[in-house]
This record gives sequence, structure tokens and C-alpha cells, in this order.
Amino acid sequence: MKNSKPKFIFLFIFITSISLFSQKEILQSGPMVGYSTMKEVLLWVQTNEAAEVHFEYWNIKNPTKKIKTVSATTSKTDAFVAHLLADQLEPSEKYNYKLFINNQKIDRPYPLQFESQPLWLWRGDAPDFSFAAGSCNYVSEKKYDRPGDPYGSNYQIFETIAKQQPQFMMWLGDNFYLREADWNSKTGILHRYTHTRSLPEMQAMLGGMHHYAIWDDHDFGPNNSDRSFPLKRVTEKAFKNFFPNPNYIYDEGVTGHIQWADCEFFMLDNRYWRTPNKRSDIENPEILGEEQIEWLLDALVNSYASFKFVVVGGQFLNPLIKGENHSKCAPKERRKIIEAIQKLRINGIVFLTGDVHHTELSEYKITGGYPIYDLTVSPLTSGVSGRDADKNPLQVEGTLVTNKTFAKMDVFGSQKKRTLRITILGSDGQEYWKKEIKASDLKFGKK
Repeated sequence: MKNSKPKFIFLFIFITSISLFSQKEILQSGPMVGYSTMKEVLLWVQTNEAAEVHFEYWNIKNPTKKIKTVSATTSKTDAFVAHLLADQLEPSEKYNYKLFINNQKIDRPYPLQFESQPLWLWRGDAPDFSFAAGSCNYVSEKKYDRPGDPYGSNYQIFETIAKQQPQFMMWLGDNFYLREADWNSKTGILHRYTHTRSLPEMQAMLGGMHHYAIWDDHDFGPNNSDRSFPLKRVTEKAFKNFFPNPNYIYDEGVTGHIQWADCEFFMLDNRYWRTPNKRSDIENPEILGEEQIEWLLDALVNSYASFKFVVVGGQFLNPLIKGENHSKCAPKERRKIIEAIQKLRINGIVFLTGDVHHTELSEYKITGGYPIYDLTVSPLTSGVSGRDADKNPLQVEGTLVTNKTFAKMDVFGSQKKRTLRITILGSDGQEYWKKEIKASDLKFGKK
């Protein structure tokens, strides 16, 4: 009788290879690294059918000690998305991780890594860190797009962001573009979110850094949508499913807050409670709403952060009565916030905004105070519009860019010399401009 062992080994390898391939085919998008704290990190993944998923992770200093998350079974109800916690972490450490689908390891052709937040208070200066920021990400799908040239392009921008190796990405709204076929059904909304998240060029960035997000009209509903949108609870649930930020403030809407080192990010919702633009009968139209503004001011006045980033979809400072900015749509709300910053003597304010399809830095000098900045970064991949962009009287000279861009934000220096460096980069990494802002210059003087 001939030896059958080689045939058995070959058959085993063949079956194993088929199994591994089939599990890889079940992966729809991700994995993605969500929020980070000192003790836990959220890991996200989407399959295209029901499957059991889990992760293994390990400290890069001790690669032999593998830690396994709990397992979860993905379901069509939630777009086959799973959120799993890496919850056996120590602060100030870096980790690698692996995804498993139906107990089969899924290899990705790029690094899968995350980090726990640093423990530094009472121990020394805050650590240096960097993050990326951008808005308006349109991923074309011809059969559902408007006729003509594709509106979305330059997807390599996400590969460029990944090469910069920031700690996290701050998405500034219009991260998904719902179309006419999408916004009237849960099926359509989940299709759009899934299609956009599955972009091949985005995957390395998703898997190798942390992600936080606010929304604007296009991931909330139709263009220029507001509180009247009937499916806003559906898009809210979808958004929180695809961007599981920590610390959502309310049961409704996407208002949130994060901290990284000595900086805080106050992430606002400019759609859920928004007054319709055509309600001319309302004397004081709102974008944020009174309750959200009061939370913002409470949080700002209690913050000791070197830089306090107020993150909101539309431009806040630009005084031109145009588009959907605060000056046009909610001028009294804008004035109330600025006056409160002045009266309460809140230091370190920097606004991060998107929406308008060009990039610029606005500067507003508070009476008796310091210059407040509004950094607008747009678009990532959607169409560019520079219409009247050069007419903003608060625009810092040389900061207008009418190309597809993102911001690389570096926070560095000792506590007394803390500095924010803004670098605006294009799809292929070309630098458009750079500016440094010292935390010591964003302070009220002593009374």
C-alpha cells in the first residue's frame, strides 16, 4: 500500500487555504481603530454576512503575550458591524492587533496598531502628539450619482494621511454623502455608509490610527438638512454605529467630547436641533440650540486644556452672510458664544470646521483678549469650490487653498511653551502652508 500521508497533507493545506480565503471574503471593511483611553480601546469591523469576529492584541514590548477580546456575531440589523473592546491595557503603551473571522486569522497588507492614552499629569510635561483633520469625503458610485463627471476623486489622500502616522483622525463632517436613493430608508442609509467605508484606499488609515467624528448635512440627511428630517434617528444610529465615539453627551444627536494629552475636543452637532433655513418667521434661529450651547460653555469654563478645540461642521467665525455659516443662519447664537468666551475669560479656543469645500484660517480678535482661530479644512475627496472664498475679511493671508486637502496638527513643547503647528497638505502630500500658534498667545491678560 502506497503512503497516503503526502496526499493527506496536501488536502489539509488545500482545505485550509480555501477556508482562509473564504473568511477574508466575508470582510466588508476595516478593521478600524475607534476611541482610545488609558485603559481601553474600541475596535471596529464590518462583515458582509453574519459571522463571529474577535481580535487578538499584544503590547509591542511583549509580543508573545496575546490577549483575546470577547467574540461577537455580526447581524444584518446593524449592517454586520461589531464593536469590541481591547480592555486589558496599560497607559502610554502601543499595541499591535489581529482580526479573526469565524476563528480564522485575517491578514491585512498594512500595519494594524493602536495606542493607549498617556498617563502624564503630575509626572511631567504633556506628551507631544499629532492628529489629522478633514471634511467632505465623497466616494463615487456611478449608478447613484448625478450624471456627468465623478464628484469624488483623489482617494489616495487617505494613503497620504496614513503615511503621516498621526495618533488619530478627526473627521469634520460630510464623512458620507447620502444620495437621493439613500436618505429615505434605513437600507439606503446603511448602503451609503457601507459603500463609503469600504473604499480600498481608506483601509490602512482605518486600521492604523484612532478615529473620531462629527457630522454635517450629508451624513445626517439631504443637502442643507435640519431638525425636520424625518429619518434623523435612523442616520443618528447609523453614524454612531460607524463612528463609535466615546462620551456621546445626549441620547439624541452626536454631541461628544474627547481628551488627548493636555487638549480637549468639544464635538458639536450642527444638524439635529437646527432651525430650517427658510423659517423666516423665527426671530432667533438656532444651529446648536440652547441646551447644547450651555453644555459647551459649562465644559469650556471647567477645562484646563492648553488648546480647547471646538469642532463643528460649518464655519463659525467667517462674518460673511453666505452659505450655511453661523453668521448667516444663527447670528445671535454666534454672538452669544463669542461674548461668553470673552466674559468668562476662556483661554485657548480654536475652532475646527469644514463644509465649504475650501481651506482657510480665520482670525478674530476678542475685545480685550486674544485671537480666536477657526481652521476650516475641506474637501478631502469631494468637489472643490472657491466661490467668494477670498472675500472673508477674517481670512489669514496666504491660507486660502482651493484644492483637496487635509490638516496635520502637531501639539508639542513643554507646558510653558506648548505649541500647535498646523500644516495643510494635499492629496499627494504637497505642503500648501504651515503656521504655529502658541498656547501662551491664546490667553486673556491678568485683570
